Amino acid sequence: MERQPFTSEIWDERETWSRDRLHDYQLRALRRQIGRLATDSAFHAARFATAGFVPADLQSLEDLRRLPLTTKQDYLDALGNPPPWGSALGCLPRELARVHFSSGTTALPAPNAWTGRDLDRWADLYARYLYAQGLRPGDVFQVLFSYPWFVGGLGATAGAQRVGATVIPGGSGDTERQIQTMLRFGTVCFVSTPSFAAYLAEVARGLGIDPREIGIRAMGLGGEPGASIESTRRALELTWGARVYDCYGCLEFQPIAWATAAQPSPVLCEDFLFAEVLDPSTNNPVADGELGVLVLTHLDKSAYPLVRWWTGDIVVRDTRMSDDGRTHGRLVGGVRGRADDMLIVRGVNLFPSAVEEVVRSTPGASGEYLVIVDADVRDAGGFLAGIKLRVEATPDAPADMGSQLSDRIRTELLVRAMVEVVPAGSMARATHKAKRLLRT
Repeated sequence: MERQPFTSEIWDERETWSRDRLHDYQLRALRRQIGRLATDSAFHAARFATAGFVPADLQSLEDLRRLPLTTKQDYLDALGNPPPWGSALGCLPRELARVHFSSGTTALPAPNAWTGRDLDRWADLYARYLYAQGLRPGDVFQVLFSYPWFVGGLGATAGAQRVGATVIPGGSGDTERQIQTMLRFGTVCFVSTPSFAAYLAEVARGLGIDPREIGIRAMGLGGEPGASIESTRRALELTWGARVYDCYGCLEFQPIAWATAAQPSPVLCEDFLFAEVLDPSTNNPVADGELGVLVLTHLDKSAYPLVRWWTGDIVVRDTRMSDDGRTHGRLVGGVRGRADDMLIVRGVNLFPSAVEEVVRSTPGASGEYLVIVDADVRDAGGFLAGIKLRVEATPDAPADMGSQLSDRIRTELLVRAMVEVVPAGSMARATHKAKRLLRT
């Protein structure tokens, strides 16, 4: 798809449609998609039939709630019959142009696939967001997402190429070489996980290089929370002398929402997906400004399209127009956490991302941490009475950093924390996705 930017700041005019026009577009797209899936996907056809739903029943966006939620397990079950593609495919196998896989850390890696049209759509959406973050033709853009199996690297590559940038597909290894490449070729923007961006800065300093002198202008960070956590974003921006943007997506939906130059909160691509935010205990919609689980439906994906996909991600939505004229909803504060990672500590709901906010704004903490849940922090009834927190100190950390951190967590997050301070450099660095919660 060849596209010229709509204005100097907007890639696609659909980003500025009125909410009424956007909703009308979504409804027409959903009608086409649901009608197609009723005939092209055995998985969806069976679910529609079980719900007593026919495509003609979709008369409003609210009617979509008559269909069941789709969980990861539903999707995995659909992959088994017929193998290897399963019944959720939504197109003929010969139409597939690319396949990526889940990490497979707890099960057999699950595939997701794209047709040529899907890939074109994906590239254009990535281009839209990269353009909104300031990437321009001729800029040198380094991709520090992993390439083997992982989905983000090739998406970012295609999107940056569509903008007209010069792309260096570095991957998430060879850290010193990445830094030397940035210096040699004048990289001004890169994408990576927040953890790798922090580690890259550490390595640069070890080489006697101030990260601020490298010349990075913007960083798109995704794959884990961090870029929408104020203390983490502020620390990375100070370290690199660059703007930090949160980039949110998953294997099943590429992309979901990315921050733009005018907004710290990620902007949903609502002409590609229909988003619901539901109460995790009732599955009923919540109002803007309230916490809920994000549920997504593809509007036009051909391969492995999903209807009412339960992401498990806790978000807060705001559908008011942005100052830059964008009308698509925003996820305020990014993804707050995973529904299955939420800890209930004496009645207080706690996400690891809230702990990160405190850790990364505490003097003397390097930013590396691990939340530990084990028998030591459970009461006689098995309920959480607090958390353990392992935190790495900087070489110049104050002797009482651990007690300061414990006091801050009690005051700001209203939970008790047993803090273990470990020496600088003793915690493993992540070059891909960092694990911040350990349950034993």
